[in-house]
Amino acid sequence: MILPQEIIRNKRDGRVLSNTDIQGFVTGLVDGSFNDAQVGAMAMAIVQQGMNVDETVALTLQMMDSGDVLAWPELDGPIVDKHSTGGVGDKVSFMLAAIVAANGAYVPMISGRGLGHTGGTVDKLESISGFNVQPTTAQFKQIVKDVGMAIIGQTSNIAPADKRLYSIRDITATVESVPLITASILSKKLSAGLNALVMDVKVGNGAMMQDMQASKELAQSIVNVANGAGVKTQAIITDMNQVLGNTAGNALEIKETLDYLSGEYLDPRLHEVVNALACAMLIDANIATDTARATQLVKEVLNNGKAAEVFAKMIAQMGGPSDLFDAPDKYMPTANMITDIKAPKTGVISAMQTRDIGMAVVTMGGGRLSNEQEIDHSVGFDQITPVGGKVTVGDVIARVHANSAESLAVAKGSYLNSVHISDEMNEFNPVVYETIAENNKA
Repeated sequence: MILPQEIIRNKRDGRVLSNTDIQGFVTGLVDGSFNDAQVGAMAMAIVQQGMNVDETVALTLQMMDSGDVLAWPELDGPIVDKHSTGGVGDKVSFMLAAIVAANGAYVPMISGRGLGHTGGTVDKLESISGFNVQPTTAQFKQIVKDVGMAIIGQTSNIAPADKRLYSIRDITATVESVPLITASILSKKLSAGLNALVMDVKVGNGAMMQDMQASKELAQSIVNVANGAGVKTQAIITDMNQVLGNTAGNALEIKETLDYLSGEYLDPRLHEVVNALACAMLIDANIATDTARATQLVKEVLNNGKAAEVFAKMIAQMGGPSDLFDAPDKYMPTANMITDIKAPKTGVISAMQTRDIGMAVVTMGGGRLSNEQEIDHSVGFDQITPVGGKVTVGDVIARVHANSAESLAVAKGSYLNSVHISDEMNEFNPVVYETIAENNKA
């Protein structure tokens, strides 16, 4: 047995950790033989010295194996998933999973809750009356088999080593480490027993990674490590310099999802992200041979209603209503106060401080600043005018949904301060920047 302090010393001094060292560290996370001080010291050593691809693969696999790892011998098709690094208004998972499942793949998606300015997939689903984000493993597997998709929250049996490591990283200033972020994401995602994974790495003022270099570094790390762990993976870097879609807030984003899948309203930027990720998943799952065919398949299941049917079936099988598409307001909370936010001047919306808009939702109660905090699913913004939109003074550029006059006033002020209106706009950020594939190990 290697003592914890010797493993810490090895990494502190810049040595490459052996598989035995990494196994000892992960075992210590689970059985407590690494105390909190030692875990924090180890995390800091990794932040300072980094890890190579082989080390990060070993850490990912050891943390994955610290809990349940699903297998799907009962399924007759490819098992694929997607993960996003998060942002404001990011409801892509719902549309994407339904589209891919409607085309014959299986999507067992284990998702997280929101923290800070980013919304959580699980929180959004919990805005639907009766929806159970914590089914048993047997129920989860049965729903995936029957429906083609299921979106659940992380259970205590999935990658428990990561759960402890993250809780200590969060309070020791050791979150910002590409190897640790990579291992944290992938240890949970790969435990779902995937054949393929597509990463949506956001970049911009509403993203975890705000500059392109950092986003590329994280994307490349995830792609190299996941492929090294035996799961076909690519990453697509997409824009988060404005709210994605025209809503931000839990129930409001589910409503936009229903509108998208039913064909009632399709935000063009949101659809471009969904389509890019869906095409990648369909190609990696060997359902489509190229982007042109994959795009056609996406269009077909949206137009013929199959994607909406899959999503509706998942909602019903996971405890929600069977008629959510027909009567969303009956099953999701609505705010007491809804007020227009009007353009203070004529011009074009040239920029958004997206993180500030996300924090305005949190301030109204729609997000959490600690894991224990209860959230208000009804609050947020909708009818958001995108960057590039031309406005005249007095035009509605968004609506705020709040449950008190005070929070409404604060949110309205925050939104107006977050949106910049200029006389003209010459440059637009692309929605999809580039795709990152595996490269040689470094």
